[in-house]
Order: sequence, then C-alpha cells, then structure tokens
Amino acid sequence: MLGGDESGEAAATLPLDFGFEDVWRTFPRVSTVWYQEMEKQPLPTDDEKTDAGESEVNGYAGEESQQGSSSTRAGWNSKIEYFLAQVGFSVGLGNVWRFPYLCHQNGGGAFLLLYVLLMLLVGIPLFFLELAAGQAIRQGSIGVWKYISPRLAGIGYSSCVVCFFVALYYNVILAWSLFYLGNSFQHPLPWEQCPEHGNVTVKECEKSSPTSYFWYRKALDITDSIDETGSFNIYIVCCLLAAWTVVCLGMFKGIKSSVKVMYFSSIFPYVVLFCFLVRGLMLDGALEGISHMFYPKLEIWADVQVWRQAATQVFFALGLGFGSIIAYSSYNPKNNNCHRDAFTVSFINFLTSVLATLVVFAVLGFRAKNKVIECVVSNLKELSEQFHSVYVDQRLMPAFNYSDPKSVALEDYRSWFKQYGRFVPGNLTDCDLEKEMQKGVEGTGLAFIAFTEAMSLLPGSPFWSALFFLMLLNLGLSTMFGTMEGILAPLSDRFKTLANNKTKLTIFSCIVGFVIGLLFTQRCGNYFVTMFDDYSATLPLIIVVVFETFSVSWLYGADRFLDDIEAMLGWRPSVVYKYLWKYICLLAMLGLLLATTIRMFIARPTYMAWNQEKASEEYLEYPGWALAVLASLIVFAMMPVPVALIHALLQDRRNPRSRDTEIGQYSIVSTVDTPMTDMSELDHKNGVATSVS
Repeated sequence: MLGGDESGEAAATLPLDFGFEDVWRTFPRVSTVWYQEMEKQPLPTDDEKTDAGESEVNGYAGEESQQGSSSTRAGWNSKIEYFLAQVGFSVGLGNVWRFPYLCHQNGGGAFLLLYVLLMLLVGIPLFFLELAAGQAIRQGSIGVWKYISPRLAGIGYSSCVVCFFVALYYNVILAWSLFYLGNSFQHPLPWEQCPEHGNVTVKECEKSSPTSYFWYRKALDITDSIDETGSFNIYIVCCLLAAWTVVCLGMFKGIKSSVKVMYFSSIFPYVVLFCFLVRGLMLDGALEGISHMFYPKLEIWADVQVWRQAATQVFFALGLGFGSIIAYSSYNPKNNNCHRDAFTVSFINFLTSVLATLVVFAVLGFRAKNKVIECVVSNLKELSEQFHSVYVDQRLMPAFNYSDPKSVALEDYRSWFKQYGRFVPGNLTDCDLEKEMQKGVEGTGLAFIAFTEAMSLLPGSPFWSALFFLMLLNLGLSTMFGTMEGILAPLSDRFKTLANNKTKLTIFSCIVGFVIGLLFTQRCGNYFVTMFDDYSATLPLIIVVVFETFSVSWLYGADRFLDDIEAMLGWRPSVVYKYLWKYICLLAMLGLLLATTIRMFIARPTYMAWNQEKASEEYLEYPGWALAVLASLIVFAMMPVPVALIHALLQDRRNPRSRDTEIGQYSIVSTVDTPMTDMSELDHKNGVATSVS
C-alpha cells in the first residue's frame, strides 16, 4: 500500500533529502547496503492485496470472515472491540499505583502539566507511528520491522522477549490480587487486626501494622533478603496457576475470545473507580488529600530527574515498544483512522490516570487524617500522664480539654504544640497532616498495604476490599492479554508452522510462563518481581523505541512514511510529525536512554527488603550474583537486534542477489481475516521492479 502504482508500472523514484544522503556519502560502504535495502517497495496498497475488502463489513471483519481459511488474517468485528483492546492494554496497574505516586512526589499539578506536555510532544507521535505501521503492514512487530528492512527484524524479536519477561512477573501480581480477593470474603478482614498467640500479640505485627504484617508474613512469608530463597508458597502457587489458566482461556482463540473478556475487564475498572471516587469524597480528609495533589510546585520543572520520571511514565503508560500496539492495529482495516485513535486512546489513558489519582489521594487523605488524629490522641494521653506524674508548669498546659483527646481539633493541638510543645517533658510530636501525606507509597506498597489499610477503616470493608482487588485483577488481565498478543501475533506471522498451530502455541506459552513463574512464588519471590520490574523492561524497551523511531524517520524516511499514511487514510497528517519523529522524539528517547543508563551506573542497584526482626522495610544492595542476573536480563532482551543484523549481513554476503530477489526473501504469513500478499513476490512475477515512494 502507500504509494504503490495501481497500473503495475514502476513508480518514480523519489530522492532522499539532501542531509540524510550526505551522511551516507560519509560512509560509502554502509550507505550502499542500507540505501539498496531502504529502496524497496512502499508498504502494500489495499488494491494489491488479495481481495481483502470482500471480507470486510463497514471496514471491519464480519463473523463469517473470521472463520475463513488459514491464508487470511483476523479482524475486529467492530471499532468498539478494537478500542476496548487498545485501552485495556494501555490502562494497567501503573495507572493506579505508579502515576499517583509520581504526581504525589513531583509537584502535584506541575507534574500533570509536564506529563501532558511530554505526552503531546513524544508519547502520541510515537503511539501514532506504531499504530500506522501495524495497520499498514498488517503484521506483528517482527513482520513490521523485517518488512521495512530484514536487518531490523531483531527489533521485533526484542519486543517479544521483553513481553515475555513482563508477562512472567505481571501474572504474579494477578496471583497476589487473587489471593487478596479470596481473603476479602470474611469479616473482619484478616489484615484489620494483629493476630495473637496465647493472648500475646505477634511482635512483628505490633512493631509494624496489621496490613504490613499480613502482606509480608501471611501473603508472601518473605525472607530477609534475596540471598535467602526459602520454600515455595503453596497458596501463591495455586493462585498463579489460576491466573495463567484465566489468561490461557482468554487467549485460546486469539482476539476473538480475548475481546469478549475485555467487554468486562476493560469497563469494570472504571465502574469501580467511580464508586471509590464517590465514596472517597465523602470521607473526612479527602479534600485535604486532593488539594495536596493539585497544589502546583513549579520549581520541580528544574529537576532533571522529574523530567526523566515523567517521560518514563508516558512511555510505559502508552505501552510503547512492546509490540502489542502494532499487533492490535494490524487487525484493523486499512482505512481506519489511526491518527484519531492515537489521540483518543492516549487521552483516555491520561484521564484514567487522573481519575485513579483522585481516588488514591481521596482515600489516602482519609487514611492520613485518621493517623494524625491517632497521633493527637496518643500525645494528649501522654501529656495527661505527665501532668499527673511530674511537675508541669500550668501555664504550659493547653486551654482545650486535653482529658478528652477525641474532642480536640487538629488545628488547636498543632497551634498549642508549636508554641509550647518543646517545653513540655516527654516525647510529644507534631501531628502534621502534610508530612503524613508526603509519605508516598507506590506499587505493591500502595495496593497491598496503604490502600488495604484505608479500606479496612471503611464501613462494609469486605465489600470495598473485594471490589478493589477485583478491579486490580481486571486491570492486569486486560494488560496481560495485550502483552501475550505482543508475543503470539509476531511469532505466528513470522513462522507458518506456529500460525497453523496457534492454539497449541498459546497453551504452550502459558505452561512455560507458569513453570518459570514459580521462581516468583518462593519466599524471596517478591525481590525477583522487583528486579524484573525495574530492569528487565525499562532499558531494553527504550532502546527498541529508539531503533523504531530511527528506522522509520531516517532509514525508511519520514516523508515516505507520511506518503504511505496519506495513501492509507486518504488525507495527509501534518508535516509537524516529520520533525517530531526525526528530532524531538528521537532526541527525547536518546536523552531518556542516557539518563536511565547513567542512573543505573551512578549507584549500585538496590531493592526494598523486609527485616523480620526490626519489622520494617529497608533498602539492600543486590549481591554480585543478582547483578549478573540483572545484567543478563538486559543483554538477553537486546541480543536479537545485533544478532538479526549480523545474520542479515552474512546472508547477503553468502547469497548475492539482485534487488528484486533480495526484497522477495520475506514471505508474509497471515492468520485469519485480512489477506495480504508479499508485494515483492508479485512484482517479481510481473517483472516489475518496485521503487521508492
């Protein structure tokens, strides 16, 4: 598509822009190889495909066409299905437990403005690039980048490897959610109070909190460090098996089965978030929490680390580089408005993050208010004891009724403490709501400790707990479907044998994922989840997107790509995208890559551990063997890129071929609904050499 000549005659060759060609003259040997490679045919036009339009109804595949032969490719039944899948993948657990924390720690409203800026300049253009590439070539990530150049096939394989790493630990989080969901159907909740052994409260729980104790000791039964492996946690093993079973059943028939689950899993979280928002706004302290969120601190814009965190969040929130965006868009008809989709999905994602942040701040504001009230009560009880046991100057005593602590307003206590607190003997403290709100928590700490503690304070706590963990389960499930599609679709497109046995491939992948995932069900498993979450995806995905952006905007050519999109959509996107892809996005991703790499090497990597004796969290450095595992994850994820490049160069050296036969080496394998034929083969048969669009 995209610029092909319908008459079958060779299209006129368009020269590359002067600056890019001038660069290649500096490297004559390399430029010749790459120029010949990039000079192949434009992306396939719809007319050149094999009667794809006959199987489409209003641009989307009908039920009958989805049951076609194995030589056709699956398609969405409706635009709603596609949106549910794309939104379900991009809106995940990070929107609930990562974005609120970043907003909390980095200036509230100022961070929101910075996030929107980066989303508009970097996130949406790259999201649009992946949507357009997938929709145009109608292949998974391997097929898309190999179609652009066989030397770039490694980008798609790296995306598959990263998706597999993410799927391994992401499903463990779903297993934890299942465990908590199962424990929510009892009253009182098992994490509301500390357990007692022989009328004596368990020391570890007494030193920490009921929710922390239940998470670290009952759910994880965690060791003190990653060096201590411990036995398997049978409850988490069973929950992990259940999680992989649900994923396997949902992916059993590809997008036809997974999208049916998404009708619930993609919509239900919004219902729960709105319920929590309404309930949260009715809580004492909710308004203080929300005002803390929106209070802008513009000075944070001068902090480079804040820019890095905002860019990273934009990057992961949209799911760039995973290959799932490409896979989902590859099932679209060629005239689908992917430009509008890019903006729609991105802003739904952002608004979901804001909604989740409102909910989190409202509920955590309620939790913080309760903690400072407990602080006031505790301090006034101590003040009363001091007054009766030791001499305290009467002039230092407060004017309010300190003998009834619960009747004392927080503002009255703080006003008295600031004036006289330091002169009163004892260990009285200032009960500061602002400081309590600043004790931000993220990730599992937010979901399984802070939020569960807040819910235990609500009337009908089992109901709210079950609702919350069912929401987490559905958020994670939609993302898992997208992640698995980012693995299965590219492999099925690339290898005909796998395409003919996709159900077996799905089952086999889930079995392998469960077996390897047992690593995370050991007592030290949470530390490996942290390792995978922090290092297995971040750096490799940034590198993948750098290669994607460079290959499309410079190697293939941003102008050519816009020509292709114009032929596909019937109108040409703004030339602004050319400069965003070639300069702004590429420089931003290179800057993020540099900042992330420097941060990794400045200080030795650490992880959050639980010390059973102290009953508190502490940061520990990874041991040497763990650093080796960490490094191997990054290297293994990136290895396909240079391997594919070297393999392609060796193939070229062993089998010198004409341009026509070279571009015909890749035969596209489709799966179920929109047929597609390799254009190089058609041109070769017709004796026509395709040219640069």
